[in-house]
Amino acid sequence: MSSAEAFSYRRDPAVPAFADDKAIVIFDGKCVMCSHFAQTIIRRDRARRFRLLAAQSTLGGALYRHYGLHPVAYETNVLIEDGRAWFKSEASIRILSRLGLPWSIAVVGRVLPLGLRDRMYDIVARNRFRWFGAREVCYAPRAEDADRFL
Repeated sequence: MSSAEAFSYRRDPAVPAFADDKAIVIFDGKCVMCSHFAQTIIRRDRARRFRLLAAQSTLGGALYRHYGLHPVAYETNVLIEDGRAWFKSEASIRILSRLGLPWSIAVVGRVLPLGLRDRMYDIVARNRFRWFGAREVCYAPRAEDADRFL
């Protein structure tokens, strides 16, 4: 599902101004699986279409609150693209579809109804720390990738 109005965050005084000329992926920087996803995006996004943002950052938290998401229990990756926010399975499919093969095959997931896809996403989100672990500190980019992060 997407947010209703494009660039709504620009009118929210609680959201600091930020560069939104590229798609932005907000991820849980303390989640091992989510951090690995961010690293995969960096490696596979050769066209540099995406910027990344840890949910634990000031801007990440402000955007989570803007979209009515829990500001500490980061239950979804968020994709902000062309000013619209996408959540859960649709965000993941949209991201993966732009990373080339084999990742782009994820678009076949759209044959499943959104509700079912999101329920499956929720199961992974609820169990991700138990299955994959948590980082002691938030994921930080390598120096050569710093320009890919907000």
